[in-house]
Amino acid sequence: MRFVFIGSGTLAVLTGRMLVERGHEVVIVERDPATIERFRDELDVGFLHGDGTRPAILREADPENTDLLFCLTHDDQSNIIASLVARSLGYRRVVTKIEDPDLEHICAELGLADSLVPMHTVGRYLADMAEGQDIIAISDILRGDTRIFSFKVDEASATTLEALAIPDVARAICVYRNGEELKFADPQMHLQIGDEVVLLTRARGLKTLRQRFE
Repeated sequence: MRFVFIGSGTLAVLTGRMLVERGHEVVIVERDPATIERFRDELDVGFLHGDGTRPAILREADPENTDLLFCLTHDDQSNIIASLVARSLGYRRVVTKIEDPDLEHICAELGLADSLVPMHTVGRYLADMAEGQDIIAISDILRGDTRIFSFKVDEASATTLEALAIPDVARAICVYRNGEELKFADPQMHLQIGDEVVLLTRARGLKTLRQRFE
């Protein structure tokens, strides 16, 4: 698979290095030439010098052959703009990092479904820890070729879970409604537009699931 990152901060570099170790192709878009030179000998990735919010640069990053674009700069507005431009250019999937939680609903209104708010994730983790809960990372639970896949329900998939005919390599676990409300999956559950369906799947089923639901 091929992944493109806008920005070369700690999160982008760490994630990119992990993906390379797993055999994937990674390209990092960075506007600072000095940063590119600093990482060139450390990372086995491709670099593209330029502003990741510019259509010309995003076209050069090759949307047709990119499986996922990560917008991970330190500026929320740049990430949102880059995500919108990328979506208009045909990138299959875009992840938008935002530091300001107040912008999360803006991302939702703009149709940027895959928004990442690190402060929320870390805050929830620390709050659970403060209450004495045993924190288990999902990576500690998923073993072998087990993977998690989720998709947002649109007009075409607003039916029952049973009618979706999910492939045998996957099972629906739960559904999030209105962003937070958790509903355990039931074959007869009628999905609503905007619901997020979470599936447990084998790795070999990811391609089929993406083709059907993304």
